[in-house]
Amino acid sequence: MANFAHGKDNPLPLKTPPGTAEYTMHADTKDGVSILVCTVGKTVLHYDARCLDDLHAMLKAHGDWMDLGGADEQKDAKEGTVEGWGRSPENPVGGWYGLKKGLRGRFGVYVPPLMEALGLCELEHNAKNNRMRAI
Repeated sequence: MANFAHGKDNPLPLKTPPGTAEYTMHADTKDGVSILVCTVGKTVLHYDARCLDDLHAMLKAHGDWMDLGGADEQKDAKEGTVEGWGRSPENPVGGWYGLKKGLRGRFGVYVPPLMEALGLCELEHNAKNNRMRAI
């Protein structure tokens, strides 16, 4: 997994791409699987931690900017976006990287700033329609 050593006692503070919301991310293990724990206010989301390496590899292969396309689980994700890829049956896990039923979406909102903090991507910070690309 990409070098992310923040545990629950020292979560990494992050902001959404437009900079409008703060949240934290830390690494943990659940049922023997390495996960990312994303805490937004009182809401806690879990993502399979391998998403960092998998998304980085996909972006490298893509070779250009990709729209983030963040969406809640209940909304359809636009194809060709980071969000769409994060729940596609064609990705390396064959579906959702989000692990908590009902809160599996927003992959394109919360994972890209972590990847930027880890030096894995460039990320835009516009009010809307942000994109990312691998470094």
